[in-house]
Amino acid sequence: MENDSTNGYSPELEEDVISEIGDDIDEPSMYKVLLHNDDYTTMEFVVEILILVFNKSPEDAVRIMLNVHHKGIGICGVYTYEVSETKVNAVRALGRQYGFPLKCTMEKE
Repeated sequence: MENDSTNGYSPELEEDVISEIGDDIDEPSMYKVLLHNDDYTTMEFVVEILILVFNKSPEDAVRIMLNVHHKGIGICGVYTYEVSETKVNAVRALGRQYGFPLKCTMEKE
């Protein structure tokens, strides 16, 4: 059997390469998904959206809805770009389907 050093394998070199690769990998950017208050969308509909689209518990959904209602905006969650975009589009589509002008946006964290 050959010695590891004679076939070019070096544990130190492998560790250096893995370390360099790890340094090059960036975490994906994260985006906040926001709901905006309006005078037409019902509180009940906002709670349903938070439960269905964002998988919030009924308690969390009510808390976020009240934030939207009282502060004008509420954070539904923080996700990668693709997930955020999908959730924003789902909220907009459901709002249109049920006749509500619910505004949902995303913002880089």
